[in-house]
Amino acid sequence: MSSTRTIDGFGPLPVARPSSVAELSELVRQAAAEGKALYPVGGGTMLDYGLPPTMPGTAVELGGLNGIIDYPARDMTITVQAGFTVGRLQEVLGAEGQQLPVDIPLPDRATLGGAIATNASGPRRLGYGTLRDYVIGISVLNDEGQEIKAGGRVVKNVAGYDLMKLYTGSLGTLGVITQVTLKVKPLPEASRWVVITTVPDDVPELLARLSATRTRPCAITIRGRAMEGRIAGASVVVGFEDNARANEWQVARLPQELPDRARDHLHEQSGQTADALLAGLRDFPLAVKSGLTFKANVLPARTWDFCQRAASGAHIAFEAHAGNGIVFGHLAETNPDAAGSHLDDLLRFAGECLGNVVVTRCPTAWKSVLPVWGRPTGDRELMKAVKEKLDPRGIFNPGRFVGGI
Repeated sequence: MSSTRTIDGFGPLPVARPSSVAELSELVRQAAAEGKALYPVGGGTMLDYGLPPTMPGTAVELGGLNGIIDYPARDMTITVQAGFTVGRLQEVLGAEGQQLPVDIPLPDRATLGGAIATNASGPRRLGYGTLRDYVIGISVLNDEGQEIKAGGRVVKNVAGYDLMKLYTGSLGTLGVITQVTLKVKPLPEASRWVVITTVPDDVPELLARLSATRTRPCAITIRGRAMEGRIAGASVVVGFEDNARANEWQVARLPQELPDRARDHLHEQSGQTADALLAGLRDFPLAVKSGLTFKANVLPARTWDFCQRAASGAHIAFEAHAGNGIVFGHLAETNPDAAGSHLDDLLRFAGECLGNVVVTRCPTAWKSVLPVWGRPTGDRELMKAVKEKLDPRGIFNPGRFVGGI
């Protein structure tokens, strides 16, 4: 195991691997006293996300904080340490017929702390929501090495400020997450997925029919690929998770609601085939390591418009969660000028769609010239103020978040 780590081209940084909250607390106090930074690391799946670090310091790998604190299965909550992997969590919950229905890429590596810090989500976001909907309690080390707590271990808890949502998606810049309590859901009795292959011109009508469906899909995902600026083909994936009788009705009902052309190109997936399909959709954001990967959020009704714009003049593979307006794209650009030009165009178009585009992965050298965090928004000054209040020494992940926070 290496004693150093490079984060986004910055380093090498010495690595610390605390096995307890007390050890981690001491690391925080030491860093504060020496004026150095701490860079929390979970499973390392999202280390390319954000800007390069700006201060010397230590990479803190949190895999040693991997215990189950409490699991009252009947209460449908679980409390675990932040280094617990998502895959292991699903195994523990699955043994009790339960799940955390958030599709986090590469779950066997990704840790809960890292997933919460990046607010990771996936195709079933339409039916189940995001991590912000499931974190009901959290413990975080502040810049003095003190463990602060918010929320609790029961679902009906209204005490105090909702700091869980503040820390979710903060990229580890406000403190080091040490422990979380999650509410969980029962595993569905049945899971059935439908893949509809189509041509690009038919996608708008297909999506319009799906938006008015009497069924209750947990996911509506468009997959496509463009070569030389033209979408060669697309498919729409629709997921159903419910009791067996409800799923049977929904799968039978769906073709009746679709355009005639779509009915002949509908393929049902279930069992292991459906599991493999969902895993592929889940891991898509991290599936390509070359070129540039972006994540866009737009009005759901403009999702396909954005996909077409992204494909214009580009070699791209994309996956779009049509019910939420979330689009992931892998651009096969080989130089920052071409990538920057395409990204600028997407940012303008996303603005017209009341959204934004962020770069989730690209060569480190490109980050000095690309708008990694998208177009500026009105909340950035507020975000800086929160950072200054909660981390006045600037020791947690400095420089990596929005606006160089």
